[in-house]
Amino acid sequence: MSSDSAKRKLYTHVAGVARALGHEHRLELLEHLGQGEKTVELLAQRTGLAFANVSQHLQQLRRSRLVVARRQGKSVLYRLAEGPVVDTISALRELAEHNLAELRETFRTYLIGIDAMEPLSAAELASRLEDGTVTLLDVRPNDEYRAGHLPGALNFALETLEQRLAELPICTQVVAYCRGPFCVLSFEAARLLRERGFDVRRLRDGFPEWKAAGRPVEVG
Repeated sequence: MSSDSAKRKLYTHVAGVARALGHEHRLELLEHLGQGEKTVELLAQRTGLAFANVSQHLQQLRRSRLVVARRQGKSVLYRLAEGPVVDTISALRELAEHNLAELRETFRTYLIGIDAMEPLSAAELASRLEDGTVTLLDVRPNDEYRAGHLPGALNFALETLEQRLAELPICTQVVAYCRGPFCVLSFEAARLLRERGFDVRRLRDGFPEWKAAGRPVEVG
């Protein structure tokens, strides 16, 4: 094999991974799997996609070694594969944000329209956690929280948040986080809490990015 042929073969493998990432439904499924292991049924429920559609997308992700699966009884559970899967998705998102005015406009109109307050970076939050000056609020569903969460975070799923406001301390700033930068849950939570008089900020990234950076997490 010539050096040119070898190089093209290498790029063929890289292109296969790029093709697997090149669909909005597969990127959304990877976001959900970044929260922890899930069945096809639960992924279909969380995304609103048909079961057969989810299954087909997962098979393509599996062929590209982006996800792995295991059988438990009659169910098949999927999770992210080892390696820089979250970092790759983050890099792809950052590239799109840099290059595509349409993405920036959608983000500004839809998400920033919900909560325009500047979010905290992971580094800023880590420093605040050391000082004990914030209350962390995880607004993902409880199964995702139990699979892994930021240290000391309270878990109030968004749909229960308004009924549990009395449980939140009012003496510290609340920092809400969810699945990632495009996840609407923390935006909605920040807006609700601010309307109720809380001092609240969002974490810019979500749980998967925090974990992928090697920062401490808790399980259970």
